[in-house]
Amino acid sequence: MLNNLKHINKHLKKYNQEHLLYFYDKLTDEEKKILLKQIKDTNIKEITNLYKKSFRDYSIESNRITPLKYYSKTLMEDSTKKNYVSIGEEIIKNGKIAVLTMAGGQGTRLGYKGPKGCYELDFKEKKSLFEVICDKLKEVYSKYGVYLKWYIMTSVDNDFKTKEYFENKNYFNYPKDKIYFFKQDTLPIVDKNGKIILDSLYKIKLGSNGNGDVFRAFAKHKLQNTLDDVDWISVSGIDNIVLEIIDPLFIGLTIYNKSNVASKSIQKADLEGKDYVFAKVDNYVDLVDPINFTEKQKYEKNTEGLYLYNQMNILSHLFSKKAFLKLTKLKLPYHRAFKKNDYIDNTGMKVVVKEPNSFKFEKFIFDAFKYFNNFTLLEVEENEEFAPIKSFTGKYTPETAIELYCKKYNIEPKIE
Repeated sequence: MLNNLKHINKHLKKYNQEHLLYFYDKLTDEEKKILLKQIKDTNIKEITNLYKKSFRDYSIESNRITPLKYYSKTLMEDSTKKNYVSIGEEIIKNGKIAVLTMAGGQGTRLGYKGPKGCYELDFKEKKSLFEVICDKLKEVYSKYGVYLKWYIMTSVDNDFKTKEYFENKNYFNYPKDKIYFFKQDTLPIVDKNGKIILDSLYKIKLGSNGNGDVFRAFAKHKLQNTLDDVDWISVSGIDNIVLEIIDPLFIGLTIYNKSNVASKSIQKADLEGKDYVFAKVDNYVDLVDPINFTEKQKYEKNTEGLYLYNQMNILSHLFSKKAFLKLTKLKLPYHRAFKKNDYIDNTGMKVVVKEPNSFKFEKFIFDAFKYFNNFTLLEVEENEEFAPIKSFTGKYTPETAIELYCKKYNIEPKIE
């Protein structure tokens, strides 16, 4: 038991983390309490093991990889589309589907101090990413006469500000009792040598533990008790404003196929690029790093002339309630990510870094797919459903997203 300073120090030394107490004597009594509680609440052994395991070779032999069947929205016949839409609309009309938005990120890369979902886009009238999603939910009400439940996953960093923002905006005039917030968990961040880094003299540096935590975080907040009238959950990120989050065709196709889990995808334009693609590994659905493919596999086509391994994940997933609740009880693996994090050095000074210097551990939602045999994958057009807002430069900017959004929804853009 870590019931006194001596025991805590001994525990830290066992895992080579005794540096967490280097500045203990300089702290106030309140700061000491905060630090000791954080250390007690941290599974030091787990972090140490995650760090060690992350250096394993996770490459996949190419002969274990096989194609995953996918459907193309573009190539689908109109009569087939109509049938799927009819099935999906019944689910929507009866309020049997809920929306879950993963919004734990900050707007740092957009030069915005606050939750990314609160970042406002410069339409004729400014709208935040949250409001854009809410508009889509209100459109569902206008068309089908039902207010769908909206679940929003926040993080420790932005939970308070997100809730405050919704209060200040009067929940965008959407029924407050239909909106549920829940926080994802965190894990300590470690340096290249596996040492947990400090954010201040008395606080461990924490990072959100990835979108794959959505299932356990949901259950931790007892939200499974709110799903009595829900059969399906549409899960997506906060920043893709052109995504059809309530897509009757997608819902109908999934139900027609008797699938419990489904995803949307887009074509990978550069087959030599680093983006992961959908495939099967040992006959289980996965997203595969292209370094695991042979050159032949990368460019392999089926009898219809379509590439077998070119479907990219766009963070748009559909889960049956049964599948979602099953995943709340399973442990998804952690993946290591090399990130840039400021830290306290051994002299007690704050170091501001310009290059990646540390590891965070994240769960990814795609690791859930392997638990389900009957999986549906729907390819959609990139210019129709993929315009994530990443930063001010590069391919995915606020400007490109606004342009596609205005074009798709026939909205007149703002004139400078």
